[in-house]
Amino acid sequence: MKTIYVNEPVRNWYVIDAADKPLGRVAAKAASVLRGKNKAIFAPHQENGDYVIIINAEKVAISGRKRTDKVYHQHTGYVGGLNTYTFEKKLEKHPEDPITIAVKGMLPNGPLGRKLLTNLKVYAGAEHDQVAQNPQVLDV
Repeated sequence: MKTIYVNEPVRNWYVIDAADKPLGRVAAKAASVLRGKNKAIFAPHQENGDYVIIINAEKVAISGRKRTDKVYHQHTGYVGGLNTYTFEKKLEKHPEDPITIAVKGMLPNGPLGRKLLTNLKVYAGAEHDQVAQNPQVLDV
């Protein structure tokens, strides 16, 4: 069987409104569209996915006590350089980070996953800069 390569995939832009929607569901839908699994030409080794814009990242819903109990770790690379943030603190300081981290964890590790993550645009508020691309609304 021959390997199929798509030279010029058709790329669409989608916008997801994350207001009052669960973090995991928004991230899973975004990762699936970024990867291109919603297309008939899906190939796991190629970047055939679409672009995704997520707005209202600061209003994302999270269940239970995860607002205070969920912890994000970040290391500077120096000895004793481990920084720990709760979900609330991360949302206050960088409201886009929880969604970006969740989507990154759902993409493949390595060069392909890093390239796919560049097709994701996350905004804290309701406004975004990609109006000229005329994105379609994607329901979660």
